[in-house]
Amino acid sequence: MRPHPETPDNDTATDDTLYHWLALAHLHGMGSRRITRLLEAFGTIDAVFSASDAQLGRAGVPDNCIEGLQQPDRDAIENDLRWNEAPDNHIISLDDPRYPQQLKEIPDPPPLLYVHGDPDYLGQPQLAIVGSRNPTPSGLALAREFAAYLAEFGLTISSGLATGIDAAAHEGALEGHGSTLAVTGTGLDRVYPACHHELAHRIAGCGALVSEFPPGTPPQAGNFPRRNRIISGLSIGTLVVEAALRSGSLITARLARDQGREVFAIPGSIHNPLARGCHALIREGAKLVETGQHILEELAPLVPVAQKPAVTLDSKPDETPQLAEDYRKLLDSMGYDAISVDELVQRSGLTPEEVSSMLLMLELEGHLASSAGGRYTRVR
Repeated sequence: MRPHPETPDNDTATDDTLYHWLALAHLHGMGSRRITRLLEAFGTIDAVFSASDAQLGRAGVPDNCIEGLQQPDRDAIENDLRWNEAPDNHIISLDDPRYPQQLKEIPDPPPLLYVHGDPDYLGQPQLAIVGSRNPTPSGLALAREFAAYLAEFGLTISSGLATGIDAAAHEGALEGHGSTLAVTGTGLDRVYPACHHELAHRIAGCGALVSEFPPGTPPQAGNFPRRNRIISGLSIGTLVVEAALRSGSLITARLARDQGREVFAIPGSIHNPLARGCHALIREGAKLVETGQHILEELAPLVPVAQKPAVTLDSKPDETPQLAEDYRKLLDSMGYDAISVDELVQRSGLTPEEVSSMLLMLELEGHLASSAGGRYTRVR
């Protein structure tokens, strides 16, 4: 039998088991799939550390990893244990009863989850909302509206804390007085992007921040596809609001599909490049949705949610009739695609000076939003 790795002074099997989990998770060459197979072979993490070298070799553990199990990275383990002692910090292993069942069912569940906030939210019914980091104003509004609406029905909204649609989804859930989970691609001792420090603090108060990466892990490109599988794996469905054809959001949606989860997409204008990813998903079988009610109806067999009349884009109160005739004419000329001042002048028949002045007023009153390149989008 192999020598037992030295563990910190403790009197409980639980502390010893967590130490073993951390030793295994910090071992280079032992990915999540290999760790899952190892647990299937030995039953428990403690049994892995009690196994002989020959038994580990027969279970497919490389020689360098067998040696690493005898000499674990004590500094990294102790750093994690110190982090775990801080208020509202939790390290949840694959055999912990708090580990979410939804995530456990994917082919490569992370062996450890680092959680800041309330870990009980991990087991709540979740819907992932993802999309572009550089969305249109309309896309941002849709993400917030859908998240707020669905959060009111008890769905926890999950996303990745990125700029754009992710942040709007988190904000919408909070505005809907619901809960939200942010799955990150870094250790939880840092917030990425840094501009979301305040948002991350609010998320931790009404949900949790979640990562499979230990404290001290910086943002690295390879971390984010791994993060995406957790976002989709935690959720019973994934909604894509806006996404280009080459987008990390499409990776998340396709992971959700491969994991046997529902995939939803909001259609957009054929002229909007950020709608093309959603249209591609719809062609591949994602469900086209126009309202939050459509999502609730699809998820009803999976999770009990209350029902109420749908709120569609066209059924929302329209404030434009209160505007003067010229302002209504200008808004009608815009349609729902981003449009330049020159195009508006041509469509409306108004002078450039009139259009510029009216655009400023309409933006101040919240009827439209300006976007990159001096273009304007109507806000529903």
